[in-house]
Amino acid sequence: MSPVGWLKANRTKIWVGLVAALLVFYLVVTFDRARLLLSDPEPVAKSIGAAYLLLPVVGGWALVRELMFGARLERLGRQLGEEGGLPEDTLPRTPGGRIVREAADAEFGRYRAEAEAAPDDWRAWYRLGLAYDAAGDRKQARGAMRRAIGLHRGQ
Repeated sequence: MSPVGWLKANRTKIWVGLVAALLVFYLVVTFDRARLLLSDPEPVAKSIGAAYLLLPVVGGWALVRELMFGARLERLGRQLGEEGGLPEDTLPRTPGGRIVREAADAEFGRYRAEAEAAPDDWRAWYRLGLAYDAAGDRKQARGAMRRAIGLHRGQ
């Protein structure tokens, strides 16, 4: 594969890596600022420094959680693709490349019915998550994908 082809194939992973690196840089700087504030003799500065210590902890936890979520989803998607269970992307798109929402909403019912008929099948929940995502409902898509991951891990 040519370098340009490799870059195109791994574009999302590259962006995730860059954003993660920027977040790690931000967390390191925040931790350093917290250390400086904690060494200040003023009680208000010490309080702010203690509060600043929470940012790297929460940020690091969120980063690890999201990276694990993405890795697990990729693994499930690869497995479902190898099994031939991924839905074919036949939805019409706008000139800008976005999925036409009405078409996604019309196809959504099929995947919801499939998940309701097989509530313990991670494949059905994964496909439902894809349908939610196509319909533009990111919160429900993440919930369905989390359920798919949970069901897969429980097998």
